[in-house]
Amino acid sequence: MLATYMPKLAKLANAKASRRRFLLGATAVTGGFAVGFRSFGAAAGDAAPGANPFQGYITITADSRVTVLSSQFDMGQGSYHGLATLVLEELGADWSQMDVVGAAGNPALYGNVAWGGAIQGSGGSTSIVTSFDRYRKAGAAARMMLSQAAADAWGVDAKDIAVSTGTISGPSGQTATFGEFAEAAAHLPAPAEVVLKDAANWTEIGNPDNRRFDSAAKTNGSHQFTIDLKLPSMLTAVMIHPQRFGGKIASFDATEAKQVKGVVDVVETPRGIAVVAEHMWAALKGRDLVTVSYDDNGAEMRGSADILAEYQQVKNAPAVATARNDGAIDDALAGAATTIEASFEFPYLAHAAMEPLNAVAHMDGDKLHVYGGHQMPDIYQGISAGIAGMDPANVVMHVMKTGGGFGRRAVIDGDVISEAVMVAKAIGFKAPVKVQWTRENDMAGGRYRPAYVHKMEAGLDAGGKLVAWRNHIVGQSIIAGTPFEAGYVVNGVDFTSVEGANNIPYGIPNVHVGLTTMPAQVPVLWWRAVGSTHTAYAVECFMDEVCHAAGADPVDFRMAMLGDHPRHAAVLKLAAEKSGWGEPAPAGRFRGVAVHESFNTKVAQVAEVSVDGSDVRVHKVTVAVDCGIGVNPDTIRAQMEGGVGFGLGSILQEELTLTEGLVDQGNYDSYTPLRIDQMPEVEVHIVESSEA
Repeated sequence: MLATYMPKLAKLANAKASRRRFLLGATAVTGGFAVGFRSFGAAAGDAAPGANPFQGYITITADSRVTVLSSQFDMGQGSYHGLATLVLEELGADWSQMDVVGAAGNPALYGNVAWGGAIQGSGGSTSIVTSFDRYRKAGAAARMMLSQAAADAWGVDAKDIAVSTGTISGPSGQTATFGEFAEAAAHLPAPAEVVLKDAANWTEIGNPDNRRFDSAAKTNGSHQFTIDLKLPSMLTAVMIHPQRFGGKIASFDATEAKQVKGVVDVVETPRGIAVVAEHMWAALKGRDLVTVSYDDNGAEMRGSADILAEYQQVKNAPAVATARNDGAIDDALAGAATTIEASFEFPYLAHAAMEPLNAVAHMDGDKLHVYGGHQMPDIYQGISAGIAGMDPANVVMHVMKTGGGFGRRAVIDGDVISEAVMVAKAIGFKAPVKVQWTRENDMAGGRYRPAYVHKMEAGLDAGGKLVAWRNHIVGQSIIAGTPFEAGYVVNGVDFTSVEGANNIPYGIPNVHVGLTTMPAQVPVLWWRAVGSTHTAYAVECFMDEVCHAAGADPVDFRMAMLGDHPRHAAVLKLAAEKSGWGEPAPAGRFRGVAVHESFNTKVAQVAEVSVDGSDVRVHKVTVAVDCGIGVNPDTIRAQMEGGVGFGLGSILQEELTLTEGLVDQGNYDSYTPLRIDQMPEVEVHIVESSEA
């Protein structure tokens, strides 16, 4: 299905990749109006009818409710709050009026500008990047049109109208709500020039006291995730997948399963067997009574230990592809006064989000409605249409809030979304169907952070200066075998395997970063910061070993090589100062430091650690972060705190293993993220910046 959709996607990309201009427009809705932009020159066919009838970024209704239609997917990282902040800053609304819903079905409006604008999607820390200008402009345009409508009604000049905290005020004490002038504003011409606030006048952007607007709903349980969705007559399906990656279902017998009260049907799909029932409990009971035989011809039969052992052998051979080659690495290493070597091994990692994968498919008349965590809704719309055998314009994507993603919801083949449509089709679309994976489905479902091995070599001259650096990375490609391979695998280098290693900021005269991509049938995917989840650790830990060999202070040694990267140097200096680097650590504790850039954000951290035998405990982490303009400081702080916990869990105890091709872990008892009593104190310092 994806293969038939990608040519259209590529055509869209070629046609729209260079678009950066937008046309402002407004649309009347019931008792109110919507404001948004359309890409300059966009065709009418770019919008999927019914997916977003308002074609805008903001709707304001007669009751003064302001709804932001988000192009970005919120999986807990706070993108909805970020976009709401951008709108609120320019619109002059009050937080009590605000809501945010996911929008989809119109790449001309919602295409990710950071990705070229052709398709809608969230990832790579681009939600604010793609939204910063257009959502502020939408808010400002709405404010200007409301002001003009009020000015016309009150017989005054629009420049004398003020809009603040949800109230429109006139020069003679007149006041009105947004709703009173929303409909009139919708019939006004859009402003020819949208005037944005000067940064000096921002009250919402950068406000450290601006807390997440959706916190209360998440706390009291009213926040609706896909797992909570209930539609009339909806059925629930659970899946039985092949046991091994690359394996198939040979045969199955569902006779006993169909006798379970509440089980409606047991059907086979191209992705496995679905037990369809009136509710989850019946589906699970039925699943346990299905007998299945598997065809493992062609399946991955190796264990993870076997795969990594092969990587360990290959690391000693020359790299197959070169990602970076500065100077003359072989000569520099041969002529170095001191050489250092180290090897780092990284296991497969699962995303293990709190909400296991799920999706709902519902055929209503000639429209197919698909609900789920749509991280790339345009791609999923095309895939769903291909499975159902219908025009993508008749597929309506409902972007639901999601209990964690970490990259897992951005899959090229649609994954669980495909399954929901397949199952609904298999039962003749007679009822809405929710496909709900169990935790065990989720853990064994593949799409892991790839396993990697790094072989590191460095050379110091007689004066202790770092003159040579070689990093040979061995692992599996995320991009190879996907429709993106042609554009993102260049000269044998998958950039997601080497990012964070080939762009190290240090001034080293001789640098070689090589890559050997290894075949495996274990499905892999982007996980959190993708390449940086292993490259940052390998680079910075090895840099410490180099510092030790040079007899140098780890901060001073790094600072001396960051002359061409002042923002890296600034966060390193800030983290060192705030952590008390250079002063004695508390008794029994030691400090370590690292600095790294991922997705254009620079971060330095100092960790305060103690070691008791095999027990490694991190007590405190001091973080300095420069992400440019900080829209929501509290959310940035939360991201840094969460990142520390996620990173510690992955390096101390998380590991996804296979034995003879079978996944060993099933739930949080055997795949163990960081526990709360292991979480260190985290102190975050955000660099004030006017950078993008």
